[in-house]
Amino acid sequence: MGLIIYLNGEFVPEERAVVSVFDHGLLYGDGVFEGIRAYNNRVFKLKEHIVRLYESARAIDLKIPLSPEEMMEVVLETCRRNNLRDGYIRLVVTRGPGDLGLDPRKCLRPTIFCIAASIQLYPAELYEKGLELATVATRRNLPEACNPRVKSLNYLNNIYAKIEANLMGVPEAIMLSQEGYVTEATGDNIFIVKNGVLITPPPYLGILEGITRNTVMELAREKGIPVEEKVFTRFDIYNADECFLTGTAAEIIPAVKLDGRVIGSGRPGEITRELMRAFRELTKTDGPVIFPE
Repeated sequence: MGLIIYLNGEFVPEERAVVSVFDHGLLYGDGVFEGIRAYNNRVFKLKEHIVRLYESARAIDLKIPLSPEEMMEVVLETCRRNNLRDGYIRLVVTRGPGDLGLDPRKCLRPTIFCIAASIQLYPAELYEKGLELATVATRRNLPEACNPRVKSLNYLNNIYAKIEANLMGVPEAIMLSQEGYVTEATGDNIFIVKNGVLITPPPYLGILEGITRNTVMELAREKGIPVEEKVFTRFDIYNADECFLTGTAAEIIPAVKLDGRVIGSGRPGEITRELMRAFRELTKTDGPVIFPE
């Protein structure tokens, strides 16, 4: 039995969940999206994801015809229709059908769809052993050009970098800013630990302000771990005590090597493991319930 998809006010079988070939989300990557996780019959950080969706839409002047509260209910009901208590949710708002030109004013109504399914980004063993990373030549988009803080459908910048990572035989890559500072990975935020301090790049550098990123920072502060948002270079990763990536699909995953250099001991560090444990505990209690008991 296939999935049930929310599409423009209806719940339809996946084979009927189709969008127009004139949709500007398809033609130009004109739209926004969120990747959201469900754990233990709850949608994790749902409010935060919806807030970011609407902020991204506002940034590209895309008016969403549903209220944030209605959109949250769309997510929950999509999970219910698919009997999903643990899994991955993709919520998408495109500019909608228009003509073959660029002008968004020709698109009269956005397309909204929501998918509730499953995802596994990395093999389970990598959470124990850690990732090997490489730096790619593709630089992160300039904030003044295509701001990475907008979670848009235009992911070609990230895909360029992912292709390079694939060609180098590593599961994830680090992208630098135009000035050579570390920004993020192709789909995840990055943290390093140095002398007990947790460090991550600031949003103004040109990164997506990740929901998992912000959650990890909150958890660290609750545990008395100092947190700093500041710029750093690959030199700082090479000489870090620990390194890990965060993302909705990836959660928290250790990184133990960059560009052939071993990071720290070459094994996931204690602060990384402590935050992984705390994150897993939080997923058991955070977010609205999908199926009321």
